Amino acid sequence: MAAATPVPPPAHLRAVDPARARAGAARRRRTGAAETPLARKRRARRINAVLAEAYPYAVAELDFENPYQLLVATVLSAQTTDVRVNATTPRLFAACPTPRALAEADEAQVEQIVRPLGFYRAKTRAIRALAQRIVDDFDGEVPGRLEDLVTLPGVGRKTANVVLGNAFGVPGLTVDTHFGRLARRFGWTGEEDPVKVERDVAELFEPRDWTDLSQRLVYHGRRVCHARRPACGVCPVADLCPSYGEGPTGTAEAAALLKYEFAPGREALLEGYLAGRTRAQLRAEGWELAP
Repeated sequence: MAAATPVPPPAHLRAVDPARARAGAARRRRTGAAETPLARKRRARRINAVLAEAYPYAVAELDFENPYQLLVATVLSAQTTDVRVNATTPRLFAACPTPRALAEADEAQVEQIVRPLGFYRAKTRAIRALAQRIVDDFDGEVPGRLEDLVTLPGVGRKTANVVLGNAFGVPGLTVDTHFGRLARRFGWTGEEDPVKVERDVAELFEPRDWTDLSQRLVYHGRRVCHARRPACGVCPVADLCPSYGEGPTGTAEAAALLKYEFAPGREALLEGYLAGRTRAQLRAEGWELAP
């Protein structure tokens, strides 16, 4: 039986010579903390520029129409997938279109709607509590300041920055699992604490870049730079990354690890993204956007 023909990586990804990537990673591992702040900043910004070319369509992967919807969806996304949240929130927001409606909704009804997301009782209590606080303290409108958002039940800096950056246009770094992992692999920080990671990364970029950078790191973490086996052999920033080699470096083996629209067999979906079609349009065409 003939072996399957290897599928090449997406053509729009920057190709990196493996020898160059190996040499760069070895050099950066040797220098480590000796990399000057200026050199680290320049390398970080080069990585961001390359990722911008790889993911020109990167936006929040939670569907929303206003700050209230994004806030609730983000809280619900804990310990589940964005795909499941996006499948659940239309029914929730049809039943509870405003914070007041959610605060006054029947608890059992809300539990039934969010049940597919897991931990549905705790999540119901959380979103109804934050909705009540918005009604009581902010006249029913989601506040647009970090210091106000983090006073809401169940809302930390990560959730607040998601809402600020994507619903209000206020720059913020969203340090989730993917962001933190990539920031450490790129040598931008050695910290594990999200607040300290946010501090270190913020020093490398202009505030105007923070929100887009956050989206790109999440996209790259989900599609290429996986936690267990990063697809180093097809990574467009391989020659800029001191962690090159943590995953397979052969092109064919690495390409087989790609997910979402980069996965083998999903070339038409990627073409749709690159052509400027929205997530809603692609779903209407019958595409499943998850891996």
